[in-house]
Amino acid sequence: MRRMLLAIVLVLLLGGAARAERLIVSVSNHRVTVTPNYSGEELVLFGSVEKDATTPADRTAYDLVVTVMGPRADMVTRRKERTFGIWINTDYRQFLQVPSYLALFANRPLDAITSPEIARRQQIGLNNVLLTQRVSGDFADVVPNDAFRSAFIRLRTQRGLYREDGSVVTFLTPTLFRTGIPLPAEVPIGTYEIEIKLFANGAFIGKTETAFEIVKVGFEQFVATTARQNGLIYGLATVAMALMTGWMASIVFRKD
Repeated sequence: MRRMLLAIVLVLLLGGAARAERLIVSVSNHRVTVTPNYSGEELVLFGSVEKDATTPADRTAYDLVVTVMGPRADMVTRRKERTFGIWINTDYRQFLQVPSYLALFANRPLDAITSPEIARRQQIGLNNVLLTQRVSGDFADVVPNDAFRSAFIRLRTQRGLYREDGSVVTFLTPTLFRTGIPLPAEVPIGTYEIEIKLFANGAFIGKTETAFEIVKVGFEQFVATTARQNGLIYGLATVAMALMTGWMASIVFRKD
């Protein structure tokens, strides 16, 4: 009984410590609609650090790391080599259920916020985010400077789908903050998870989560829904459209 009471006291004490600060956040738009002429946009995440009576009196400065992850998917990165003057694929690496969109934002450089050990444990930075790969029949992540991993991140970054910036989270007051979440034109459809992590003096204090959704509207959504829900109708419509396109092309050819 004494051990049980001690365990309950420890839980209450730890729970009270965990509630010393809590994050309250919101995003400017929880549902983004993508139309055929969509060219991208930027959402705004804003929030505050709420203190309570158990917050240490000397804790006045905070750091924030915001991680945005899009829907997960399997992807492949290929290595090309020039052979007899022709570029050909010589090897590849499969990435398993990795984020289709990945952004990490902070109020200052990520390597200045916490120790390398905590950064690895909390997956702070593109080099620390877990990207599971199929390697020689096994499943694992690899060292950050692995050629395939580096190429994968570089290619996604060039398309605006992966990014890291330690200067875009702004503290408007010591506890109120905001940041933008840029979405490129080719942003993937699905649910996006946002994880906000709070640090103080290099220590991880706590985190909170929110999310938003990106959906297609218009004709593109009709095609996608039909393909998913009724493959037969979609297949017949695709064949009919191909035949009609060929017939129209033959008419134009004969007129010329």
